[in-house]
Amino acid sequence: MHHPPHDSALSVMEGVVPPPSINPHLTLARRKPLPDAATLLTQIRQGDRAALSRAITLVESALPAHRQIAGELLEQALPLSGNAIRIGITGVPGVGKSTLIEALGRLLVETHGHRLAVLAIDPTSTTTRGSILGDKSRMNLLATHPHAYIRPSPTGGSLGGVAHQTRETIQLCEVAGFDVIFVETVGVGQSEVAVHGMVDCFLLLMLAGAGDELQGIKRGVMEMADVLAITKADGENLTRARVARQQVLNALRLLMPREDGWRPDVRLCSALMNTGVAELWEDVQAFIRRARESGAFARRRADQAAAWMQDLIQRALLEGLLEVPDVQVRRREMEAQVRAGVLTPRRAAENVLAVAWKALHTRQE
Repeated sequence: MHHPPHDSALSVMEGVVPPPSINPHLTLARRKPLPDAATLLTQIRQGDRAALSRAITLVESALPAHRQIAGELLEQALPLSGNAIRIGITGVPGVGKSTLIEALGRLLVETHGHRLAVLAIDPTSTTTRGSILGDKSRMNLLATHPHAYIRPSPTGGSLGGVAHQTRETIQLCEVAGFDVIFVETVGVGQSEVAVHGMVDCFLLLMLAGAGDELQGIKRGVMEMADVLAITKADGENLTRARVARQQVLNALRLLMPREDGWRPDVRLCSALMNTGVAELWEDVQAFIRRARESGAFARRRADQAAAWMQDLIQRALLEGLLEVPDVQVRRREMEAQVRAGVLTPRRAAENVLAVAWKALHTRQE
Protein backbone atom coordinates (compact mmCIF):
# COMPACT_ATOMS: atom_id res chain seq x y z
CA MET A 1 0.00 0.00 0.00
CA HIS A 2 1.39 3.38 -1.02
CA HIS A 3 1.67 6.06 1.69
CA PRO A 4 2.26 9.72 0.76
CA PRO A 5 5.40 11.21 2.28
CA HIS A 6 4.93 13.12 5.50
CA ASP A 7 5.15 16.86 5.24
CA SER A 8 8.02 18.49 7.12
CA ALA A 9 8.71 22.01 8.23
CA LEU A 10 11.10 22.37 5.29
CA SER A 11 8.67 21.13 2.61
CA VAL A 12 6.38 23.35 0.57
CA MET A 13 2.94 22.30 -0.65
CA GLU A 14 2.49 21.91 -4.39
CA GLY A 15 1.41 25.15 -6.04
CA VAL A 16 2.79 27.36 -3.25
CA VAL A 17 5.71 29.64 -4.08
CA PRO A 18 8.48 29.04 -1.52
CA PRO A 19 9.71 32.12 0.33
CA PRO A 20 13.28 33.27 -0.30
CA SER A 21 15.87 31.74 1.99
CA ILE A 22 17.49 35.15 2.47
CA ASN A 23 15.65 38.28 3.54
CA PRO A 24 15.35 40.37 0.36
CA HIS A 25 15.39 43.56 2.45
CA LEU A 26 18.66 42.62 4.10
CA THR A 27 21.50 44.95 3.18
CA LEU A 28 25.03 43.88 3.98
CA ALA A 29 26.89 46.56 5.87
CA ARG A 30 30.09 47.64 4.25
CA ARG A 31 33.22 47.18 6.27
CA LYS A 32 34.39 50.46 7.68
CA PRO A 33 37.65 51.69 6.20
CA LEU A 34 40.65 51.70 8.49
CA PRO A 35 41.06 55.05 10.24
CA ASP A 36 44.27 57.01 10.00
CA ALA A 37 46.33 57.32 13.14
CA ALA A 38 45.94 61.08 13.53
CA THR A 39 42.14 60.96 13.37
CA LEU A 40 41.99 58.08 15.80
CA LEU A 41 44.29 59.87 18.23
CA THR A 42 42.11 62.99 18.13
CA GLN A 43 38.98 60.95 18.85
CA ILE A 44 40.68 59.19 21.77
CA ARG A 45 41.78 62.48 23.29
CA GLN A 46 38.20 63.73 23.01
CA GLY A 47 36.98 60.84 25.14
CA ASP A 48 35.51 58.70 22.37
CA ARG A 49 35.41 55.24 23.96
CA ALA A 50 34.50 53.53 20.71
CA ALA A 51 37.66 54.99 19.18
CA LEU A 52 39.70 53.82 22.18
CA SER A 53 38.32 50.30 21.88
CA ARG A 54 39.00 50.26 18.16
CA ALA A 55 42.56 51.46 18.71
CA ILE A 56 43.17 48.71 21.26
CA THR A 57 41.79 46.18 18.79
CA LEU A 58 44.28 47.42 16.20
CA VAL A 59 47.09 47.08 18.74
CA GLU A 60 46.03 43.50 19.52
CA SER A 61 45.64 42.55 15.85
CA ALA A 62 48.26 40.53 13.99
CA LEU A 63 47.28 41.84 10.53
CA PRO A 64 50.08 43.87 8.89
CA ALA A 65 47.78 46.75 7.94
CA HIS A 66 46.48 46.99 11.51
CA ARG A 67 49.95 46.79 13.00
CA GLN A 68 51.16 49.63 10.78
CA ILE A 69 48.36 51.96 11.92
CA ALA A 70 48.87 50.88 15.53
CA GLY A 71 52.58 51.68 15.30
CA GLU A 72 51.89 55.16 13.93
CA LEU A 73 49.25 55.77 16.58
CA LEU A 74 51.50 54.71 19.45
CA GLU A 75 54.35 56.88 18.17
CA GLN A 76 52.09 59.94 18.06
CA ALA A 77 50.58 59.08 21.44
CA LEU A 78 53.90 58.72 23.28
CA PRO A 79 54.30 62.42 24.26
CA LEU A 80 50.72 62.43 25.61
CA SER A 81 51.06 59.34 27.80
CA GLY A 82 52.74 58.50 31.10
CA ASN A 83 50.57 60.60 33.40
CA ALA A 84 48.63 57.78 35.09
CA ILE A 85 49.39 55.63 38.10
CA ARG A 86 49.77 52.04 36.93
CA ILE A 87 48.87 49.36 39.46
CA GLY A 88 49.25 45.63 38.95
CA ILE A 89 46.91 43.39 40.92
CA THR A 90 47.56 39.68 41.28
CA GLY A 91 46.63 36.70 43.42
CA VAL A 92 45.69 33.07 43.09
CA PRO A 93 42.39 32.20 41.37
CA GLY A 94 39.56 32.56 43.85
CA VAL A 95 41.26 35.22 45.95
CA GLY A 96 38.62 37.75 44.89
CA LYS A 97 40.58 39.98 42.51
CA SER A 98 37.58 41.11 40.47
CA THR A 99 35.42 41.74 43.54
CA LEU A 100 38.10 43.80 45.25
CA ILE A 101 38.90 45.68 42.05
CA GLU A 102 35.26 46.72 41.77
CA ALA A 103 35.14 47.88 45.40
CA LEU A 104 38.44 49.74 45.09
CA GLY A 105 37.51 51.11 41.69
CA ARG A 106 34.20 52.49 42.90
CA LEU A 107 36.01 54.21 45.76
CA LEU A 108 38.34 55.90 43.29
CA VAL A 109 35.71 57.07 40.79
CA GLU A 110 32.90 57.91 43.21
CA THR A 111 34.82 59.35 46.18
CA HIS A 112 38.21 60.51 44.91
CA GLY A 113 37.13 61.66 41.44
CA HIS A 114 39.61 59.54 39.51
CA ARG A 115 39.12 58.15 36.02
CA LEU A 116 39.90 54.44 36.10
CA ALA A 117 40.80 51.94 33.37
CA VAL A 118 40.84 48.24 34.25
CA LEU A 119 42.79 45.95 31.92
CA ALA A 120 41.68 42.44 32.80
CA ILE A 121 43.87 39.77 31.26
CA ASP A 122 41.84 36.67 30.42
CA PRO A 123 43.51 33.29 29.80
CA THR A 124 43.27 31.86 26.30
CA SER A 125 42.33 28.21 25.96
CA THR A 126 45.13 26.08 24.55
CA THR A 127 42.48 23.79 23.04
CA THR A 128 39.93 26.11 21.44
CA ARG A 129 42.09 29.30 21.35
CA GLY A 130 39.09 31.12 22.84
CA SER A 131 38.71 33.30 25.92
CA ILE A 132 35.71 33.92 28.15
CA LEU A 133 36.36 37.67 28.58
CA GLY A 134 33.78 37.80 31.38
CA ASP A 135 35.34 40.38 33.66
CA LYS A 136 32.72 43.00 32.84
CA SER A 137 30.01 40.69 34.16
CA ARG A 138 31.95 40.29 37.43
CA MET A 139 32.33 44.07 37.75
CA ASN A 140 28.87 45.07 36.56
CA LEU A 141 28.54 48.15 38.79
CA LEU A 142 31.96 49.51 37.88
CA ALA A 143 31.49 48.68 34.21
CA THR A 144 28.51 51.04 33.93
CA HIS A 145 30.18 53.99 35.64
CA PRO A 146 30.94 56.87 33.24
CA HIS A 147 34.43 57.40 34.70
CA ALA A 148 35.47 53.74 34.47
CA TYR A 149 36.56 51.69 31.48
CA ILE A 150 37.01 47.92 31.59
CA ARG A 151 38.83 46.14 28.80
CA PRO A 152 39.15 42.35 28.96
CA SER A 153 41.95 41.11 26.73
CA PRO A 154 42.94 37.55 25.80
CA THR A 155 46.44 36.41 26.63
CA GLY A 156 46.81 34.79 23.23
CA GLY A 157 48.85 32.07 24.92
CA SER A 158 51.63 34.51 25.80
CA LEU A 159 54.19 33.56 28.42
CA GLY A 160 53.11 34.42 31.93
CA GLY A 161 49.47 34.90 31.03
CA VAL A 162 49.86 38.56 30.07
CA ALA A 163 48.81 39.87 26.67
CA HIS A 164 51.75 41.04 24.56
CA GLN A 165 50.07 44.34 23.86
CA THR A 166 49.17 45.30 27.44
CA ARG A 167 51.87 47.98 27.55
CA GLU A 168 50.50 49.66 24.43
CA THR A 169 46.97 49.46 25.83
CA ILE A 170 48.13 51.23 28.99
CA GLN A 171 49.59 53.99 26.83
CA LEU A 172 46.33 54.48 24.91
CA CYS A 173 44.26 54.57 28.10
CA GLU A 174 46.52 57.31 29.46
CA VAL A 175 45.99 59.35 26.29
CA ALA A 176 42.23 58.93 26.80
CA GLY A 177 42.54 60.68 30.17
CA PHE A 178 42.43 57.79 32.62
CA ASP A 179 44.69 58.71 35.54
CA VAL A 180 44.62 55.34 37.35
CA ILE A 181 45.09 52.05 35.51
CA PHE A 182 44.65 48.59 37.02
CA VAL A 183 46.22 45.57 35.34
CA GLU A 184 44.60 42.39 36.66
CA THR A 185 46.71 39.31 36.06
CA VAL A 186 45.56 35.75 35.48
CA GLY A 187 47.32 34.81 38.70
CA VAL A 188 49.17 31.76 37.41
CA GLY A 189 52.91 31.15 37.49
CA GLN A 190 55.05 33.82 35.89
CA SER A 191 52.28 36.30 35.08
CA GLU A 192 53.31 38.34 38.11
CA VAL A 193 56.80 38.87 36.67
CA ALA A 194 55.43 40.21 33.40
CA VAL A 195 52.98 42.58 35.10
CA HIS A 196 55.60 43.82 37.56
CA GLY A 197 57.59 45.00 34.54
CA MET A 198 54.87 47.40 33.40
CA VAL A 199 53.35 48.96 36.55
CA ASP A 200 54.35 51.49 39.22
CA CYS A 201 52.89 49.60 42.18
CA PHE A 202 52.39 45.86 42.54
CA LEU A 203 49.49 44.72 44.76
CA LEU A 204 49.44 41.12 45.98
CA LEU A 205 46.16 39.65 47.27
CA MET A 206 46.30 36.57 49.50
CA LEU A 207 43.85 34.16 51.13
CA ALA A 208 43.75 33.05 54.72
CA GLY A 209 44.74 29.42 55.27
CA ALA A 210 45.94 28.86 51.71
CA GLY A 211 49.65 28.66 52.50
CA ASP A 212 50.26 31.79 50.47
CA GLU A 213 53.03 32.99 52.78
CA LEU A 214 55.21 30.01 51.78
CA GLN A 215 54.06 29.76 48.17
CA GLY A 216 54.69 33.47 47.77
CA ILE A 217 58.28 33.10 48.88
CA LYS A 218 58.87 30.08 46.64
CA ARG A 219 57.51 31.86 43.59
CA GLY A 220 59.32 35.07 44.44
CA VAL A 221 56.12 37.07 44.22
CA MET A 222 56.47 38.50 47.74
CA GLU A 223 59.77 40.07 46.80
CA MET A 224 58.02 41.99 44.04
CA ALA A 225 54.96 43.02 46.06
CA ASP A 226 54.78 46.68 47.07
CA VAL A 227 51.42 46.38 48.86
CA LEU A 228 49.87 43.21 50.32
CA ALA A 229 46.38 42.37 51.52
CA ILE A 230 44.50 39.41 52.98
CA THR A 231 41.10 39.27 51.27
CA LYS A 232 37.71 37.98 52.45
CA ALA A 233 38.49 39.08 56.02
CA ASP A 234 34.92 39.02 57.28
CA GLY A 235 32.54 36.89 59.33
CA GLU A 236 33.90 33.59 60.55
CA ASN A 237 36.96 34.04 58.34
CA LEU A 238 38.11 37.17 60.17
CA THR A 239 40.03 35.26 62.84
CA ARG A 240 41.79 33.13 60.24
CA ALA A 241 42.60 36.27 58.27
CA ARG A 242 44.27 37.84 61.31
CA VAL A 243 46.38 34.72 61.81
CA ALA A 244 47.30 34.73 58.12
CA ARG A 245 48.31 38.38 58.34
CA GLN A 246 50.78 37.62 61.11
CA GLN A 247 52.13 34.64 59.17
CA VAL A 248 52.70 36.81 56.10
CA LEU A 249 54.44 39.47 58.19
CA ASN A 250 56.71 36.77 59.62
CA ALA A 251 57.44 35.51 56.12
CA LEU A 252 58.33 39.02 54.95
CA ARG A 253 61.02 39.21 57.63
CA LEU A 254 62.78 36.27 55.97
CA LEU A 255 63.27 38.25 52.78
CA MET A 256 66.25 40.47 52.02
CA PRO A 257 65.65 44.16 52.80
CA ARG A 258 64.55 46.14 49.77
CA GLU A 259 66.94 48.61 48.19
CA ASP A 260 64.39 51.42 48.41
CA GLY A 261 63.88 50.80 52.15
CA TRP A 262 60.12 50.31 51.75
CA ARG A 263 58.57 47.89 54.23
CA PRO A 264 55.11 46.84 53.02
CA ASP A 265 52.34 46.29 55.55
CA VAL A 266 49.66 43.61 55.21
CA ARG A 267 46.07 44.84 55.16
CA LEU A 268 42.90 42.93 56.02
CA CYS A 269 40.22 43.60 53.40
CA SER A 270 36.66 42.59 52.73
CA ALA A 271 35.15 43.74 49.46
CA LEU A 272 31.82 42.27 50.59
CA MET A 273 31.72 44.40 53.77
CA ASN A 274 33.75 47.23 52.19
CA THR A 275 36.26 47.21 55.04
CA GLY A 276 39.96 47.87 54.63
CA VAL A 277 39.52 49.05 51.03
CA ALA A 278 40.15 52.73 51.77
CA GLU A 279 43.19 51.83 53.87
CA LEU A 280 44.51 49.71 51.02
CA TRP A 281 44.35 52.69 48.68
CA GLU A 282 46.19 54.79 51.29
CA ASP A 283 48.99 52.21 51.26
CA VAL A 284 49.22 52.47 47.47
CA GLN A 285 49.38 56.26 47.64
CA ALA A 286 52.03 56.14 50.36
CA PHE A 287 54.20 53.86 48.25
CA ILE A 288 53.82 56.06 45.15
CA ARG A 289 54.73 59.20 47.13
CA ARG A 290 57.83 57.57 48.56
CA ALA A 291 58.88 56.26 45.14
CA ARG A 292 58.54 59.71 43.59
CA GLU A 293 60.49 61.41 46.39
CA SER A 294 63.35 58.90 46.22
CA GLY A 295 63.55 58.89 42.44
CA ALA A 296 62.69 55.19 42.28
CA PHE A 297 59.50 55.99 40.36
CA ALA A 298 61.34 57.54 37.42
CA ARG A 299 64.04 54.84 37.44
CA ARG A 300 61.42 52.12 37.40
CA ARG A 301 59.66 53.67 34.42
CA ALA A 302 62.97 54.05 32.56
CA ASP A 303 63.98 50.44 33.27
CA GLN A 304 60.59 49.23 32.09
CA ALA A 305 60.84 51.18 28.83
CA ALA A 306 64.29 49.72 28.12
CA ALA A 307 63.09 46.20 28.90
CA TRP A 308 60.08 46.79 26.66
CA MET A 309 62.40 47.71 23.78
CA GLN A 310 64.48 44.56 24.30
CA ASP A 311 61.33 42.43 24.37
CA LEU A 312 60.10 43.92 21.10
CA ILE A 313 63.49 43.35 19.45
CA GLN A 314 63.58 39.70 20.50
CA ARG A 315 60.00 39.15 19.40
CA ALA A 316 60.56 40.77 16.00
CA LEU A 317 63.76 38.80 15.40
CA LEU A 318 62.06 35.53 16.28
CA GLU A 319 59.04 36.21 14.08
CA GLY A 320 61.27 37.32 11.20
CA LEU A 321 63.49 34.24 11.32
CA LEU A 322 60.55 31.86 11.59
CA GLU A 323 59.09 33.33 8.40
CA VAL A 324 62.19 32.37 6.34
CA PRO A 325 61.16 29.51 3.99
CA ASP A 326 64.27 27.40 4.69
CA VAL A 327 63.70 27.74 8.41
CA GLN A 328 60.06 26.72 8.06
CA VAL A 329 61.03 23.61 6.09
CA ARG A 330 63.72 22.57 8.56
CA ARG A 331 61.40 23.27 11.47
CA ARG A 332 58.73 20.92 10.08
CA GLU A 333 61.36 18.23 9.43
CA MET A 334 62.77 18.48 12.94
CA GLU A 335 59.33 18.48 14.53
CA ALA A 336 58.43 15.28 12.70
CA GLN A 337 61.61 13.59 13.97
CA VAL A 338 61.00 14.79 17.52
CA ARG A 339 57.45 13.47 17.44
CA ALA A 340 58.74 10.14 16.13
CA GLY A 341 61.21 9.94 19.00
CA VAL A 342 64.30 9.65 16.79
CA LEU A 343 65.78 13.05 17.71
CA THR A 344 66.04 14.96 20.97
CA PRO A 345 64.31 18.36 21.17
CA ARG A 346 67.67 19.98 22.01
CA ARG A 347 69.37 18.62 18.87
CA ALA A 348 66.34 19.48 16.74
CA ALA A 349 66.36 23.06 18.01
CA GLU A 350 70.08 23.36 17.26
CA ASN A 351 69.49 22.18 13.68
CA VAL A 352 66.71 24.74 13.16
CA LEU A 353 68.81 27.53 14.66
CA ALA A 354 71.73 26.61 12.41
CA VAL A 355 69.54 27.21 9.35
CA ALA A 356 68.20 30.42 10.91
CA TRP A 357 71.69 31.81 11.57
CA LYS A 358 72.76 30.90 8.03
CA ALA A 359 69.77 32.74 6.61
CA LEU A 360 70.55 35.77 8.78
CA HIS A 361 74.19 35.89 7.62
CA THR A 362 73.10 35.53 4.00
CA ARG A 363 70.85 38.57 4.36
CA GLN A 364 73.68 40.61 5.87
CA GLU A 365 75.98 39.77 2.95
